[in-house]
Amino acid sequence: MKWQGRRGSSNVEDRRGRGAVVGGGLGIGGVIVFLIITLLGGNPGQILNGVTGGSSDTSAPYQETAQEKELSQFVSVVLADTEDVWKEVFRQKGMTYENPTLVLYTDSVQSACGVTGSQVGPFYCPGDHKLYIDLSFYDELKQQFNAPGDFAMAYVIAHEVGHHVQTLLGTMDKVAPQRQKLSETEYNKIQVKLELQADYYAGVWAHYAQGQDLLEEGDLDEALTAASAVGDDTIQKKARGYAVPESFTHGTSEQRKRWFYKGFENGTIEGGNTFTAASL
Repeated sequence: MKWQGRRGSSNVEDRRGRGAVVGGGLGIGGVIVFLIITLLGGNPGQILNGVTGGSSDTSAPYQETAQEKELSQFVSVVLADTEDVWKEVFRQKGMTYENPTLVLYTDSVQSACGVTGSQVGPFYCPGDHKLYIDLSFYDELKQQFNAPGDFAMAYVIAHEVGHHVQTLLGTMDKVAPQRQKLSETEYNKIQVKLELQADYYAGVWAHYAQGQDLLEEGDLDEALTAASAVGDDTIQKKARGYAVPESFTHGTSEQRKRWFYKGFENGTIEGGNTFTAASL
């Protein structure tokens, strides 16, 4: 992705080195549950009820590595791009886009959704309109998910921004009450639709990025690889050797790739109504 020398967002909050401390610890099973339920957009508050935490702060500024410095600049530029794209998309629909804030943190962080450890991966909290990212996730994408490349990380950011778009459009407010009305299996199906729509919105951003000649050769493949790598079926099979479809909350690898690519092709909000789609 062509990003060097371009505008970065002013809506970045750096909390690295001074985040909340998650108490109690998480076993391997807990980490797997976190990954399956919350990776790329889940609500960590729903599964942290039993985790206690306090906050810690240090007066010394965080000493970032050269790689972290480059990554922080990169995510700032990607966030700025999403701001420009969604501002225009909303303007065309007679609406006003409100920029989210991206919070950089290390290890754990306090949000309106609770205390969250970096094991959950990047997430969006609708309670405070903020995206939370531990930049170490970039290495996880490459090493654990076999999804290298800067545009893979850009897809992750665009997906979380997609959840912010859902919040502004009122989709989140419509989905949340269903948790108390439906069985876990039925609500999981709603969650899948929510996540696939966020993938679609990430594709809408990529559509505009291509139109501005920001994509380089191989970028689209990097995003599709990342979308596939975080499919519920792929994660579950990797974690325990088999998949349980009724427990899916984000969609299969095939679905995630397909909806991202559909957004990439369409470039409109209207084409991403996963809730009324005949099939996912």
